[in-house]
Amino acid sequence: MTGTVNASLKDPELYEKLRSDGASQAKAARISNAAAKEGRSVVGARGGRREPYEDWTVPELRKRARELDLAGLSKSRKAVLIAALREH
Repeated sequence: MTGTVNASLKDPELYEKLRSDGASQAKAARISNAAAKEGRSVVGARGGRREPYEDWTVPELRKRARELDLAGLSKSRKAVLIAALREH
């Protein structure tokens, strides 16, 4: 594992894999802890129900960014919004 060990992580191996795939620290921690609690197959079955961000309109992307409290994106272009949402 890279860096320091975080005692609150329930599945550090999955966390590191998600981080290496580009997930943010918060997202990787949420997924790895849920997988440890409920099982990886249960968590995996929940995912993938939304359209990809590329199919969303700019107003929809901006609304989602506001929901996630991502600041400074009110005048951003679609590609910037998508990148910010994926990094969150």
